[in-house]
Amino acid sequence: MPKKAKPKRKLKTFQTSLGFYDQAIAAPSMKAALDAWGARSNLFHQGAAKETDDPDIVAATMEKPGVVLRRPVGSDGAFTEHSELPTDLADDAAKTKRRPKSKPKKSPSKAAKQPSRKIDDQQARKAAAAFAKEERRREAERRKEEIARAKERARREKAVASAQAALDEARREHEERAEAIDAERAALDQRAEAEQSRWDKQRMKLQEAVRRARE
Repeated sequence: MPKKAKPKRKLKTFQTSLGFYDQAIAAPSMKAALDAWGARSNLFHQGAAKETDDPDIVAATMEKPGVVLRRPVGSDGAFTEHSELPTDLADDAAKTKRRPKSKPKKSPSKAAKQPSRKIDDQQARKAAAAFAKEERRREAERRKEEIARAKERARREKAVASAQAALDEARREHEERAEAIDAERAALDQRAEAEQSRWDKQRMKLQEAVRRARE
């Protein structure tokens, strides 16, 4: 029987702030969002990440599900895949301190004219399929990187093994030569001792002959 396809989970939009950027992503779970952000700890438990229902952010992430979108940290601009660094944050903060605080006025007519940004079921299914595709692409990239690291590790291990083998062979050759030299030295010592003994006997005999000749 053909295997039943696993039902795709509904995507949610999650938001956090990391470094110089606010980041948002459409993902099926908090864990998937943390993996996409490359977080090493649970930002949600730490209060540094949350699920958002902001219609603009939801619409932006649902257009590119599984892709991390960014905007300069602390800003209220649109989330995009490639965001510039917030180079003028310090100046903006200084201006804000000098400027008297005032609540922005909302235009009722403009708010009424704003179109609904809700995601219908068809869009949700399409976004979930796109997220799954992006997740497969990231997984393929991770596998490719793992294979490359494994190849590099195997190359280094082979080089180390080759160098170690050369060192071991050179050590064995040195030890063999040293043993041969020691053997030769022992033989020379024996010859020297034998020669010294022969000479001592001959010298004593000749000296005795000289003494007798003088009498």
